[in-house]
Amino acid sequence: MLYLNEKEIHKALTMEEMIDAIDYCYSIYSTERFQMPTRSQVLDGVNTLLVMPAITTQAISTKLVTSFPKNLDYPSIQGLVILNCIETGRTKAILDGSCLTAIRTGAIGGSAIRHLAKKSAHAVAIIGTGLQGLYQAIAAVTVIKITDIYLYNRTNSKLKPFVTSLRNQINSDINIHLMESVEEAIINADIIITATSSITPVLPDNKSLLENKLIIGIGSFQPRMRELPEAAFHLSNQIIIDSDDAIKETGDLQIPLSNKWISENQIQTMSSHLTNNHSPNYSDNRSIIFKSTGMALFDNVAAVSIYEKALQKGVGQKLN
Repeated sequence: MLYLNEKEIHKALTMEEMIDAIDYCYSIYSTERFQMPTRSQVLDGVNTLLVMPAITTQAISTKLVTSFPKNLDYPSIQGLVILNCIETGRTKAILDGSCLTAIRTGAIGGSAIRHLAKKSAHAVAIIGTGLQGLYQAIAAVTVIKITDIYLYNRTNSKLKPFVTSLRNQINSDINIHLMESVEEAIINADIIITATSSITPVLPDNKSLLENKLIIGIGSFQPRMRELPEAAFHLSNQIIIDSDDAIKETGDLQIPLSNKWISENQIQTMSSHLTNNHSPNYSDNRSIIFKSTGMALFDNVAAVSIYEKALQKGVGQKLN
């Protein structure tokens, strides 16, 4: 059995390879050759334990993850991913679930940018500068030529440590801007990424600030959570989700649907979008929304990709 910690996961797989793995995951999703029950969520106030199993033709995976949004000294998301052999059931690997989740979630955003952003896009705004926001920024600069990154966080003290971490992993020529308001952060951005656990919208309900942009909602994964304002849905030509479960799981879709700001026939999965070779539509200054809640299939494909690369490179700790 192989154990892979954060450092070893980074050695095993690049962000670009993880984005490729996410794209491959969408192709699996379109074939329906997998088993993936809706994730189990156990709530304790604002804290959550999630259990996310999946079976593919390659492996069995189970992710145990906790979400503690009020953590100050530790990441809000922590966990483990267990990878089992599809033929014998034996445990092949245990992976740091916090790191895997952060990288694969960053790669989900990166895949959305790869397929949905305008070719002229060069500026991204990150709203929420936690671990998820960091990997969203890294993924963004991996897939397109970003010249400017605008950052906003409700807790201002988190911005400078975030910049230090980001500078260590991206091209030094990219301009990083620390903004004092969310409005300032998004006004010049082509791509807006929200990476928070907020229960109220973190973007302004102002069409003029949201039009003609790719809006990526990454943070909310429960019906009580919502990052996106009403104006974003009235602007959107295309609403694309990572899985059908997103409709049931997040307030960012349940609330707009219940209020009839959108209808279900406006919503399309990313796997359907890619299978049908649709092009992003920004006509009449409209915007595109991509909403992710994550799914166990991502963790399965990500864990298999990391494990196989780790074996090739001799990375990881063998446990008896």
